[in-house]
Amino acid sequence: HALFLPHGLGHQMGLDVHDMENLGEVWVGYDGQAKSTQFGLKSLRFAKALKAGHVFTVEPGIYFIPELIDLWRERHVHDDFIVWNEVEKWRDFGGIRNEENYCITAQGPRRLGTKVKPKTVSEVEAIIAK
Repeated sequence: HALFLPHGLGHQMGLDVHDMENLGEVWVGYDGQAKSTQFGLKSLRFAKALKAGHVFTVEPGIYFIPELIDLWRERHVHDDFIVWNEVEKWRDFGGIRNEENYCITAQGPRRLGTKVKPKTVSEVEAIIAK
């Protein structure tokens, strides 16, 4: 996962999108848990139990970073699981992510905002056709 998503899945939000991270992830996102040092997992910014009132951005995506691809390939990282010839086809793609914001309520998560983003190929094509 970390080759194509070498960061966390999102972060807390305060009065501004990124103001919470300036306090330091250890103070904001962890309650005594040891932060992982594993590539990929070390970028997770929040390990606390979710509580009503927490607000997050959730940002799954996929990224093709040539320098990282080269490094993993040279070091044979996960060669048994990665089809390098297929990865090379996407090398210059760059990346894309879906970003949505959520508030945790007593009833569960609530997506913030009114616009629903397209999720399927047909939904994207319908928007492009307009």
